[in-house]
Amino acid sequence: MKAAVLHALGKAPIYTDFPDPVPLNEDQILIKVTAAAVKNLDKAIASGAHYSSNKDTFQPVVVGVDGVGILEDGSKVYAPGVQGMMAEKALIDKDRLVKLPPQLDDATAAALPNAILGAAAALLYRAKISPGQTVLINGAAGVTGRIAIQLAKYYGASQVIVTGRNIEVLEALKDLGADEFLSLKQEDQLFIKTLRDMHQIKPIDIVIDYLWGHPAELILTALKGNGTFTTALKFITVGAMVGDKIQLSSAVLRSANIELMGSGFGSLPEDAMQKLFREVLPELLQLAAEGKLKIETVTASLQAIASAWDMEVPSGKRLVIKI
Repeated sequence: MKAAVLHALGKAPIYTDFPDPVPLNEDQILIKVTAAAVKNLDKAIASGAHYSSNKDTFQPVVVGVDGVGILEDGSKVYAPGVQGMMAEKALIDKDRLVKLPPQLDDATAAALPNAILGAAAALLYRAKISPGQTVLINGAAGVTGRIAIQLAKYYGASQVIVTGRNIEVLEALKDLGADEFLSLKQEDQLFIKTLRDMHQIKPIDIVIDYLWGHPAELILTALKGNGTFTTALKFITVGAMVGDKIQLSSAVLRSANIELMGSGFGSLPEDAMQKLFREVLPELLQLAAEGKLKIETVTASLQAIASAWDMEVPSGKRLVIKI
């Protein structure tokens, strides 16, 4: 079969022949892949930077964590792959697939699930969002941040505040449900003061952070208490697009009722993961099929994977490889 094959960590995959996958047990089934999205996760694994990258015993592999395709019975499904998904055929676990609404196009179906998981898991299972709460999304201009805006409103947030660097993009995020925005390009002290004032007027209940690094330091500093009682706040780190480490004063966590935690597959209990696949993903993919959950995509063919892999994709759009 033809596939996007990675021959060395840190290199772009190439379009070439690769052995057909063979199920190793009764839980694995074959899927004819029709589309797979290129995500930051895929690139991090392929570069060797992700904690799941196989650095010690690397052998050529098919890239792509997840995708959509057709089963033997003709059903169209989304699924994470047992092995790489950017290929004509792939292996998936028969108990970890989601049947797709017939009116949902392949590019959207491939692009949405990872972003949904990155937003819904944080909002539902880590933050435990409740109607009427105020949510701050740090780094909302990216694909998952844009989905998080829409889902925060869908799950009942009364106010969504977003951060980013591009003022025009931040303004446009109001069309997705953002109520207020803060520019990360302004002076640090002005950012801190503005956010602190907003927090005093209407307390922020949840921070969903996709940037970490210095922007997270600014937000946590702004949320520092002043010796009086503070409202409960959950700060959820989902990504580290700006930097993997921060400096955090002990006084921030001692002066305010802040619960700091991460959201990722390793941080979720098994029952939450099962619910995401069995209930949350089907519900939200149906929402997308009805035009009520939006994502923008850019497509390229499998044959063009070598050049498409490192192409500059506009902020907020996701590259999808059509098989």
